[in-house]
Amino acid sequence: MACGGCSSGRGCSTATSTKSGEAATGSSCSSGGCNKMNVFDWLSDMQLPPGQKPFDVVEVRFKNNRKEFFRNVNDLSLGTGDVIAVESSPGHDIGTVSLSGELVKNQLKRKNINAADPAMKKVYRKAKQNDIDKWMEAQNLEKTTLVKAREFALRLGLQMKIGDVEYQGDKTKAIFYYTAEDRVDFRELIKVMAEEFRVRIEMRQIGARQEAARLGGIGSCGRELCCSTWLTDFRSVTTSAARYQQLSLNPLKLAGQCGKLKCCLNYELDSYLDALKDFPEPTDIETVRGRARHQKTDIFKGVMYYTFFDEPDQFIAVPNFRAKELIEMNKRGEKAEVLVVQVKEKAEVKAPDFENVVGQDSLTRFDKAKSGNNKRKKKKGNRPAGDGQNRPQQNAETKGPNPNPNRPPQNKGPQQNRPPQNKGPQQNRPPQPKGPNPNANKPLNKNQLNPNRNPNPNQNRNRNNNRRPPNQGGGNNPPAPPSQ
Repeated sequence: MACGGCSSGRGCSTATSTKSGEAATGSSCSSGGCNKMNVFDWLSDMQLPPGQKPFDVVEVRFKNNRKEFFRNVNDLSLGTGDVIAVESSPGHDIGTVSLSGELVKNQLKRKNINAADPAMKKVYRKAKQNDIDKWMEAQNLEKTTLVKAREFALRLGLQMKIGDVEYQGDKTKAIFYYTAEDRVDFRELIKVMAEEFRVRIEMRQIGARQEAARLGGIGSCGRELCCSTWLTDFRSVTTSAARYQQLSLNPLKLAGQCGKLKCCLNYELDSYLDALKDFPEPTDIETVRGRARHQKTDIFKGVMYYTFFDEPDQFIAVPNFRAKELIEMNKRGEKAEVLVVQVKEKAEVKAPDFENVVGQDSLTRFDKAKSGNNKRKKKKGNRPAGDGQNRPQQNAETKGPNPNPNRPPQNKGPQQNRPPQNKGPQQNRPPQPKGPNPNANKPLNKNQLNPNRNPNPNQNRNRNNNRRPPNQGGGNNPPAPPSQ
């Protein structure tokens, strides 16, 4: 089933209840085109005072943006979205309830309709399944009827454009909406269409804005057209609205899809008119240098731009209050020396109201290059004291790297800094440190696994040399020969 409020005219999917004879519509259009001209009922959750009857007038929506008001004479329980059969001429029509309750009174006041008018049409009943089926058949005929009607108009040479066709719910009448610049005599067209379609023909002339509202579309702002979603009253838009807003008079940008000026030009016009009250009339200003001509006005910045005749490309920004003063001086016959008085103000440096402890406000603290001495100190500081086994072993003759790196290092302790050729008694050897052994956590070698093995063959020799008397020398000198 197609809903009467679909902007595309093709309808949207609905779900019907055949058991109770009621129909509920549910829109499937993601853009919201099927729900255009909706009114939010913010009083739907509130109950009426006891003893008060609900308002007996409901608002019914038909195809596109056509809405009418009907009186609920049978006191039916109607809500938003209910499909009902209403009075029409001739026959009856099928529509969807768009608003009910107390808010209908406000809608009647907006459209200047008397709620107590006895000529107001009536609500017959809720739509039955037979009514809905006939309504769907009528809407399926609208597209083919529109194409044939346009062919008939071209054949008769009529200067008109048929934009849309709407069938009545009982398939007894068809309404043709057309646009034309001049008056059109379509009596012959009605005869041809009545013979072809076998229904009652009604012609309604609409404007270009109403046509765009019925067809729908996407505007230059990226949203659906205002006239097809929420705008109901179409006010006249003139080019003065664009001039007040300092817009370029480009018809390609100012015109909408209807070919007329965009309705949104009137939205902010009142705000611009209020802001322009603080600006003087744009006139030329006489100065000592010469005449300054007004070029443009910036409402947001509150300045007016002037140029001298000898320098037309040099724009001078004059505040609006200064422009008023200059114009008043010209009226008194006085000329100003300059347009704008430049006042040099000293920039006051404000001290920070917080104490920078960590240095978080310095954005260039990581840009300073680090010196190489810090790296060397860092490497020396990370190496444990007295541990020389991590360095490559050097040969005593070549002073180069050890040719046998896989050989297990000898446990020489802290005596690696002594001269390699000093093989005599080590009397001047510095005392060994008595602190914790830095190599305690390293794996044990084969010399440490066997404590009875003497790892250093020169250890006993050094002991014997230490037992010699001091008069026989020491160090690198050979021992004296025995006396004969």
